[in-house]
Amino acid sequence: MAQDDPGATESRGPEGLGSQVLHRRRLTGDAIFRAVTGAAAVLAFALIALMAYDSISSTGPVFDRFGIWGFVTGTRWSPSFTVYGAIPFIYGTLLTGLISVLIAVPIAIGIALLVTEFLPRRVAGPVAMVVDLLAAVPSVVWGLWGLLVLVPTLRPFEQAVAGSIGHVLPFLGPPTPGPSYFAAGLIVAIMIIPIVAAVTREVFAATPRLQREAVLALGGTRWDVIRQVVLPIGRTGLFAAIILGLGRAIGETIAVTLVIGNSTNMAGSIFAPGFTLASVIANEFNEATESLHPEALIALGVVLLAIAVMINGAGVLVRRRFERGLNRAR
Repeated sequence: MAQDDPGATESRGPEGLGSQVLHRRRLTGDAIFRAVTGAAAVLAFALIALMAYDSISSTGPVFDRFGIWGFVTGTRWSPSFTVYGAIPFIYGTLLTGLISVLIAVPIAIGIALLVTEFLPRRVAGPVAMVVDLLAAVPSVVWGLWGLLVLVPTLRPFEQAVAGSIGHVLPFLGPPTPGPSYFAAGLIVAIMIIPIVAAVTREVFAATPRLQREAVLALGGTRWDVIRQVVLPIGRTGLFAAIILGLGRAIGETIAVTLVIGNSTNMAGSIFAPGFTLASVIANEFNEATESLHPEALIALGVVLLAIAVMINGAGVLVRRRFERGLNRAR
């Protein structure tokens, strides 16, 4: 019968037992962490599913009367006559979101490039911090500032633009009462600049230094680095930042309610008052006493949720396409 190896006995000594205990603790910690994170993910999904189910079930009477397509494409909103159509509010939501993105994205990209490419590090840090602090301002404060300061300031500009080129470009024509789609889009643009700038800044800062130095070594300028390295490599993250900002823009409520003018009419001019899906819900829900009025507002919330899901889904698909193209290029 073979005898035990003394070396094996030593390996099972205090040090060997200690490593086994440490390994067992790591496995236990990993299992606990996996279970906790999995439970958190399941809980988040369950809450979203419960919210969606409860909202959709509450809209049954509206969809039964008008039909889903009839409600979504309806152009008239008149609680007094029990007529509900969502198109004016979908139009306002998409229009203000588009205006805000067109204004905010170039500014945010410029801020990100300024911080990551041009400013000295001791200056870039405070500048980035000040921009990030703009995201901490409550939306109601932005809304009040927009109502009391921005709208009166914009009114002469809107009237001048509408009077000069409004007859050529109807979407820049009258009316120009002050509160409008444009004012709402501009205030939302100011609100999403910190979000888009922060994400874009991190994407640009992660660009490989080796490729930057290669362009500079070949005689390129800073603009060449930005054009040939930073923007092509960071385009996926940039697109994700734009989608994140657009998602915030279409869901903004209080600030938009204060400056958009609150009109159920669907006007072709960006200087006309209107409503968004979120703002009409906030404006009318507490006074929704007419027949099917509360259910119709909840249905608008379902439509807003569907739009947000479609926008983010499209963003994921485009991002994956960019990533596949970048991997093939490499």
